[in-house]
Amino acid sequence: MVVAGRYSFNKGLETVKEKYGHLLEDIDEIIAQIDTSGCKTKMSKEKTMPGRMLYSPRKLNAAFHSLFSEKGWSSPRVKCEYPTEFYTGGYGPKPLGKGAFRQMDFVKDKLGVEIQFGKYAFMVYNVCAKMTIFHRLGFIDTGVEVVPIKNFADEMSTGVSYFEQFVWDLEKRGISNIDIPVLILGVDK
Repeated sequence: MVVAGRYSFNKGLETVKEKYGHLLEDIDEIIAQIDTSGCKTKMSKEKTMPGRMLYSPRKLNAAFHSLFSEKGWSSPRVKCEYPTEFYTGGYGPKPLGKGAFRQMDFVKDKLGVEIQFGKYAFMVYNVCAKMTIFHRLGFIDTGVEVVPIKNFADEMSTGVSYFEQFVWDLEKRGISNIDIPVLILGVDK
């Protein structure tokens, strides 16, 4: 796998290079070690591409997990205790997802990494919500989001977002005062 694009959201590239240059080397090495040939195992059942072999996000994620773990990255998990005091009109507390949690894919020395080969909403959630939450909880201060470029996403299930689309949306959205620096890496097979 190769890094085919880099986008600096809220000075993400500059911050990662300045504070986490050694970890960026880790990330680049891990990406370069991913052999995607064994990850094209998902048989499409979609109407638009029946029977076509596609890249499996689960296989890709497993490859990343293995390599990040070997390099000592952790996957912190935070238990969610949902509030119940905001119910109205007699809607009482119901059982609220026992064991609910939020988790970062990988963290090392306050740099968080999320790998996203899923639907578009998850890319936005990672950068604009999850990374902010984990920053406020003291786990990270900077993030890296790894996403496919369009050519790669075209060989996955329908609805997988891609680097070019994500960058356009972030550019149009702009930066909020709660956003942390995030480096967006677009990868290709």
